[in-house]
Amino acid sequence: MAEKGVAQVWRKIRAIYNIQGNICKTCDTHFFPPRLVCPNCRRKGQLEDYKFKGLGNIHTFTIVRQAPEDFKRQMPYVVAQVELDEGARITAQIVNVDPEDVEIGMRVRACFRKITEYGGGGLIVYGYKFEPVLKVTGHPYP
Repeated sequence: MAEKGVAQVWRKIRAIYNIQGNICKTCDTHFFPPRLVCPNCRRKGQLEDYKFKGLGNIHTFTIVRQAPEDFKRQMPYVVAQVELDEGARITAQIVNVDPEDVEIGMRVRACFRKITEYGGGGLIVYGYKFEPVLKVTGHPYP
């Protein structure tokens, strides 16, 4: 029985290590999370799977200073709404930056980090977070 559960997790590995959504080929709108029907085109919409590049800008954010027990070690931490280059918005934690240095418009990129562990076997759950894109002297942001 446990083997079946593990197999189901590994079947979804592509979605674990990528930001998977979809795109409506009719109106060229990107969605995250994936939609079953395009809200713009309705039944005329043709949705296809889409893997986001994981680059975007902080649209808005908050600094969490009082956290649930599982996240107290991370306090203070930043949760932001990131507008991806493709137009979809995604809510995620911002890491690898001092919370006081986070700004609206800051360029960020997706990174995949450990979120938590489950059960006695220690099944590690990974997910996406975002970190600042570093500007290298003489090179523009990607």
